Amino acid sequence: MMLVHPSLIPPEGPMDPNDPQMQAFETEYDVRNALVDLGHDVRVVGVYDDLAPARRTIEEWRPHIAFNLLEEFAGHAEFDYYVVSYLRMMGVPFTGCKPRGLVLARDKALSKKILKYHHIRVPDFVVFPRGRLRRRLPAVTYPMIVKSLIEQGSVGIARASYVENEVQLRERVALIHQRFDSDAIAERYIDGRELYVTVIGNTRLEVFPIRELTFNKLEEGMPRVATYKVKWDAKYRERWGIEYQFARTLPDGAPGRIMHLCKRIYRVLDLSGYARMDLRLDAEGRIYVLEANPNAGIARSDDCAWSAEKAGVSYERFIQRLLNLGLRAGSTPGG
Repeated sequence: MMLVHPSLIPPEGPMDPNDPQMQAFETEYDVRNALVDLGHDVRVVGVYDDLAPARRTIEEWRPHIAFNLLEEFAGHAEFDYYVVSYLRMMGVPFTGCKPRGLVLARDKALSKKILKYHHIRVPDFVVFPRGRLRRRLPAVTYPMIVKSLIEQGSVGIARASYVENEVQLRERVALIHQRFDSDAIAERYIDGRELYVTVIGNTRLEVFPIRELTFNKLEEGMPRVATYKVKWDAKYRERWGIEYQFARTLPDGAPGRIMHLCKRIYRVLDLSGYARMDLRLDAEGRIYVLEANPNAGIARSDDCAWSAEKAGVSYERFIQRLLNLGLRAGSTPGG
């Protein structure tokens, strides 16, 4: 059983990878095809705000495992843990992160507080609850990046998210509140290299080779921000010389420190299955944690899949490993 948003049920048969519609359900299409190629029987189940379709499939078909590709429930990203909690209650193993890890990592402020408690470096931040824009702001250090507290995939992040004064900060916070019906978080902008690190595992963890988002054509002094257009618009990346690639010429000792840190983050936030860590490495060699992303994108073109392949794990083997991890977690009491 593969759980997806109803609008992202992939079409049957081959598709042109250059088809504009392909981007919408690329992950679902790639994962479904990989599962079929691996010899698994797959039923794709669309779930939005009602778990009845999943329950019917469980009762009628009795799947061995649910491959969970849902990033929200009832239109709310912070409710994604409801689905895996239900699967656990029904005794169905699932891929990806367990409920507690999703709750801790999805809330960007909560996760940063936990990491900071464990002496893991994060940018200074302020939370702005929706409907309660402060009259007097706490002392903050500009520039800052403003984004939704719970949205993933760079949703709501644009060049205007980079703010340099209180007026810009208030305007952007108000926009996040209105457009996404979400609390906003403003965090200090860390000037440095943006790194992405994939971690897989439950108790025994493996870290795949480090990826980097590079900005090659931006003028000096322009902020290097992974906006929504950077993430989802290939033509925009080409125009501005922005590339996803494997990290090169990292400082001596940095790869080892980064991999050790990512394992710590994974364990501190009680993650499982797989996740991608978003980091910044500044000019002094300090590593800042921007986000921990459980159930990160796993299309063939995503950083997780590229890193797995670099580590010698083909896409189909990567998908099978996620299945195996889910099955093992499902056989462990409280797993």
